[in-house]
Amino acid sequence: MIDRESRMKILVIGSGGREHTLVWKIKQSPLASQIFCAPGNAGIATLAPCVDIKADDIQGLLAFAKGQAVDLTVVGPEAPLVAGIVDEFQKAGLKIFGPTRAAAQLEGSKAFAKEFMRRYRIPTADFQIFSDVNKAHHVLRVLRKEDYPVVVKADGLAAGKGVMICHNEPETETALVDILDKKIFKEAGNKIIVEECLKGEEVSILALCDGKSFVMLEPSQDHKRAFDNDEGPNTGGMGAYSPVPAVSPELIERISQEILEPTLRGMAKDGIPFQGVLYAGLMLTKEGPKVLEFNVRFGDPETEVILPRLKDDLIDLMLACCEGQIASRELHWERGSALCVVLASGGYPGDYETGKEIRGLNDILDPQTLIFHAGTKNLNSHLLTSGGRVLVVTGLGNTLPEASQHAYARVNRIHFEKSFFRKDIGAKAMKIVTRPI
Repeated sequence: MIDRESRMKILVIGSGGREHTLVWKIKQSPLASQIFCAPGNAGIATLAPCVDIKADDIQGLLAFAKGQAVDLTVVGPEAPLVAGIVDEFQKAGLKIFGPTRAAAQLEGSKAFAKEFMRRYRIPTADFQIFSDVNKAHHVLRVLRKEDYPVVVKADGLAAGKGVMICHNEPETETALVDILDKKIFKEAGNKIIVEECLKGEEVSILALCDGKSFVMLEPSQDHKRAFDNDEGPNTGGMGAYSPVPAVSPELIERISQEILEPTLRGMAKDGIPFQGVLYAGLMLTKEGPKVLEFNVRFGDPETEVILPRLKDDLIDLMLACCEGQIASRELHWERGSALCVVLASGGYPGDYETGKEIRGLNDILDPQTLIFHAGTKNLNSHLLTSGGRVLVVTGLGNTLPEASQHAYARVNRIHFEKSFFRKDIGAKAMKIVTRPI
């Protein structure tokens, strides 16, 4: 157990808006003496030294953590978790926040997650799993017109883009061939899951877990589609807001009892207790909440609207998870709402250009907004784009419309060539609630 009277060196792994938010929040902790980020980005570099080690270079990160006597490592993205970074750090006697490789299968393999949910009767969509395109074609030809749409998912990690909604047989056949034969998602498409298309409101539920117990963070809602009105291809996320008016205290209790508790019990029973962030992407159906997918880390862009409202010390909460003490913690939240908008490079989530100069970040600074960098770099004192999702602008307010107004006012002052963003983040929720939450 770490002595909380002494200050700690922290290493954050990753380079996106989620990691910028984590560094920003961790920097507020009196427990942190020094923060490093690997590899980081231009925004993170204004808060902490950035180390030129890729997030999937586990041995390089381990060597750095040993050399710097890092007290706690926080893993942002899913890929190093699925690759077993937690196991390697723990073998070396280093404290790290996140699930082991075995537990990370909840996100690393959708087939593993679906079979786990079936085994422990956790509500989710009906599904079938295939690894052979011809067998899949044969089985799915019996689908009736009323069975559509169906959802086709690549089994492994596909950066949030491995999900296709198919409305008829030709679309389904194309998806099967693209994933299983053409390997458009590479090894992630060695298996596919075909499942019923659930209807309802989506919500993201994140919980901090210590293997036995958990505390739930405030609900949020992501906007996955690239364009307004939920049109266009799936992305890593184009914006989010929190809290979610559609999620009542009664529904929170039901999610806890029907989804989170049996998941932790089941993982422990299987000998792979879950420690870290359990992220349940849910559909609120007429029958109740059902799991669309599990993730095993902080969501992005959900983190950018959840952590700005969290009053508690994030480092203390992470240590409590590592030490099996999270049940003793109670979370406290700022009143009001947060809403974030992602500014993306033209063409994202497909092909896009980088190296575009970003202007307007420092025009008329608003204390009710925060800017988190996702895909940025500095070159010769110029701030340039370096990814598909470039910036995340978070607005805060007493109400969701007020948070939205702050966010979009700031977004409209930022410019780079071919940039785009959704103009309807939180629009459906704002029809439900306009009072302080």
